[in-house]
Amino acid sequence: MSADTISINSQMNHFDSHDSVWLFGYGSIIFKADFPFLQRRPAHIAGWARRFWQGSHDHRGTAEAPGRVVTLVPQEGAICAGMAYLITPEVFAHLDHREKNGYLRVVAEIHFSEEEKTDGLLYIASEENAAFAGPADEEEIAWQIARAAGPSGRNSEYLLLLAQALRELGSDDAHVFAIERHLLRLERETAGR
Repeated sequence: MSADTISINSQMNHFDSHDSVWLFGYGSIIFKADFPFLQRRPAHIAGWARRFWQGSHDHRGTAEAPGRVVTLVPQEGAICAGMAYLITPEVFAHLDHREKNGYLRVVAEIHFSEEEKTDGLLYIASEENAAFAGPADEEEIAWQIARAAGPSGRNSEYLLLLAQALRELGSDDAHVFAIERHLLRLERETAGR
């Protein structure tokens, strides 16, 4: 599948008849909501784990030196914390463009608490897309992130902002925090030279 998913996503009509829909953000959408929304609430989804397994050729890297950003992978028993935004369908076009590098719209159950949940929308980059970077050692991922930058800024900034946002949500994400530790060590070592 091509990394450019705009046309595929524009064909998804699951929420077109809705006045509003909840969007679940688990990566940069947590800390960078560059779209209009009606409400914002902490939330989580079950059965998915956040992983730095998606290449970024358009935001936090380039085609020649791609960065790494998060996607979701199925994992039994996993809970992925994030931020949910109540949006109108008019926002889909902006989100489809923002998430065009391999991400597809997916319907998922979003949980606000044990009792409160709803069907909502999220974007997932699966291994079938051309920009999928795949699993790697967390230190190796940190090295790639340390070297990458793109039109939206340094890849390290993305990682650090995500880690900070997860801490503010009270979420302990071992994968993200391990990569953050490796990145900070690399930065200290580079600064010490």
